[in-house]
Amino acid sequence: MTAPSASPGFPTPTVPTLRRAIRTRHAVALYVSSVLGSGILVLPGLAAQIAGPASLIAWAFLAVASLPFALTFATLSSRRPESGGIYGFAKEAFGPSIAVVSGWLFTFWEFTGAPAVALIAASYLGYAFPLDRPETFLAGFAIVASAIVVNYRGIVLSTRVQLAVIGAIVALLLVTVAVAGVRVEPANFSPFLPYGWAPVATAVALLFWSFLGYENVSNVAEEFENPQRDFRRSVYLSVALVGVLYFAVAFVTVGTAAYRAGGSVAPFAAILGSVVGRYAAAGTALVALFIIFGVVNAYTTGMSRVIYATARDGGLPSALATLDPTTRVPRRALLVMLGGSAGVFVLYYVLAIDLTTALLVASGAAIVLYVLGSAAGVRLHGRDGAAAGSARSIAALSLGISLVVLPFIGWPIVAPLAVAGVALVVAQRRFVRNRGEV
Repeated sequence: MTAPSASPGFPTPTVPTLRRAIRTRHAVALYVSSVLGSGILVLPGLAAQIAGPASLIAWAFLAVASLPFALTFATLSSRRPESGGIYGFAKEAFGPSIAVVSGWLFTFWEFTGAPAVALIAASYLGYAFPLDRPETFLAGFAIVASAIVVNYRGIVLSTRVQLAVIGAIVALLLVTVAVAGVRVEPANFSPFLPYGWAPVATAVALLFWSFLGYENVSNVAEEFENPQRDFRRSVYLSVALVGVLYFAVAFVTVGTAAYRAGGSVAPFAAILGSVVGRYAAAGTALVALFIIFGVVNAYTTGMSRVIYATARDGGLPSALATLDPTTRVPRRALLVMLGGSAGVFVLYYVLAIDLTTALLVASGAAIVLYVLGSAAGVRLHGRDGAAAGSARSIAALSLGISLVVLPFIGWPIVAPLAVAGVALVVAQRRFVRNRGEV
């Protein structure tokens, strides 16, 4: 197995290669646990607060719109399996400077998103158990630290954890829908558009977070045993399962008005607790904790490979491209992720940043990355000729959706755009200097 070749402007990689151990079942586990996780635990309530029952329109739209994204990234990954996903696509399509921008955005996404997701689990624990604010933040940090430890042990252990997580996620959603379904009241859907159409667009931007994750599996494409076979096979089942379950849970969240009765942060706990009692709320909180750990674990796996790929190509310090000689995981990248997330936890705590803002900041970075990845797909499939016409059209559709959603992030988009600007300046100066030294 050989390492992928570098693009012009990058040094030729000389580090050891990653381990090929991901099969179809592991890909499905990574897809479902990356996408169907943290968002469903909290966003149905937040979206319903923003747009009322019309938030269901946002859920339905994104369930359909997620397929082009999933197919775009799967097609690009099977075309050239390389660690880093969108980072690799941008490198091939646009060159080293834009690749560095995507690598920095992924790092920013990880640093800001992992704490936000972990705090969702902590909010569930706080709903069921007496936790003060410092304890809530410590619980969130413990989730991130635990995922780092699991990933440090290797890709095989990490993907096995994801298989177990799928069962927990699907079971929780099915129980929630079944229990809450009998308590749905038609009156809770009226008025359907209480605040007009503009909040529906805002809900789409917020809920975009729930459908992120299809790009995460591309980050570990270099570790697939048979990427040409397994990517597309796992995409269709994952998209269908995720879309149906998301909409079903959003439907019962609105239909039971759980988001109006203290359930905006933890709607599952509110729904089950109102039916079965306080023990159901505690049980749901514990299952939510397990689910969030799985999501953080999946993203830790993917994001660490992006940092590794960026460092391997010179866009980040080369020390971050070090692989463990036994497990072949990017161990220093994992440690940097732990330190970066810890710093953001402190920032969120000191500045009292609310969960919606934290999610929108991370979502902004993700949508900018989707713009870069989709644009790379349009360009790369255009180079492939007429045979790739349908793939190019799907990538163009993904690009259009990303550009439409991006402005609705609002002011939190300033942070990821600033990171992208700094990364571009740093990359341009570095590569101009390298060319001058040749």
